[in-house]
Amino acid sequence: MSLIEQAAKRLAELQRAGAEISEHAAEGDAHLGQGAESHERVPTPEALVRQFKAREEKSVGMMLAAERAAYESPTIAPHVPGHGVPSDAKCDIDLARLKALGYATPDDPQSQVAQEFRVLKRPIIRNAQGPADVRVRNGALVMVTSAMPGEGKTFTATNLAMSMAMEFDNTVLLVDGDVAHPSLPRVLGIPSSPGLLDLLLREDLDVSDVLLQTNLAKLTILPAGAPDSRATELLASERMAVLLRELASRYPNRIIIFDSPPLLVTTEARVLASHMGQVIMVVAADTSLQSAVTHALATIENCEVVLMVLNKAIRPSVGSYYGYYGYRPGGEDPHGSSSN
Repeated sequence: MSLIEQAAKRLAELQRAGAEISEHAAEGDAHLGQGAESHERVPTPEALVRQFKAREEKSVGMMLAAERAAYESPTIAPHVPGHGVPSDAKCDIDLARLKALGYATPDDPQSQVAQEFRVLKRPIIRNAQGPADVRVRNGALVMVTSAMPGEGKTFTATNLAMSMAMEFDNTVLLVDGDVAHPSLPRVLGIPSSPGLLDLLLREDLDVSDVLLQTNLAKLTILPAGAPDSRATELLASERMAVLLRELASRYPNRIIIFDSPPLLVTTEARVLASHMGQVIMVVAADTSLQSAVTHALATIENCEVVLMVLNKAIRPSVGSYYGYYGYRPGGEDPHGSSSN
């Protein structure tokens, strides 16, 4: 088979596959069979293959760029009350997967981790919704943090939310407050979507536009939203204070749990803590440095109650690997020391 015949055959194959052929290639095809004078104008099979691959790579690149742009500039219809705007989107959490990873799930309320977080949540609920004489200011706003990464803050925040979702009298909103490095989409297997930072940036969004309802009736999720270089300033803004008041007052029986960044790594956590009624400091046994924990505690301002959770501590005598105790900056332990 001659070179021209090979080129013609390859051109036909590409046309059958739906490939777009440049005007130059099409012109070369029109001159097939007209003699040696047009021979040099016909692309070789190798040239056609290179052209096809280049177009394919360009198409993939454009698709990826479009996906990035869609995340960085999410397009959500403005919220107009009473105009049928979709709200409270639904996402399903793979509970079997979470259970296999060691998390508390409603279908296994007697597991060891479920029992441990059942003990941990009681003082938190009491501080938020107990009698007026023990209730703390902004007690429904609870931040889970740590001094450094890798100490188990997301694990603790997720389990605490799962445990509270098992309550009869409470609902829980789990907020991905680690806006620089969101972890909840990976842990819960949910999509990254507009959330907290978008609410602070965009006046056309309502809270209900970004909340994710889950397959657990009493658990709702607020994602971190699109990253922004001004995250610290946004979290410290008056708009954030207004948003928190709205979240806290929308449902009187709701407890809001923030999975926060580590206190010594970013400034966002310190800003978030200034809005909270309760802070849970996660400390990893045999890993967290005492100096780091002390420094992290010193950065927390204007929060009445700080609870500390000891994570990753193996205690064979009681068959448990969690403990907690209360800490009030500048004062006595409000709940006494306890462990389970």
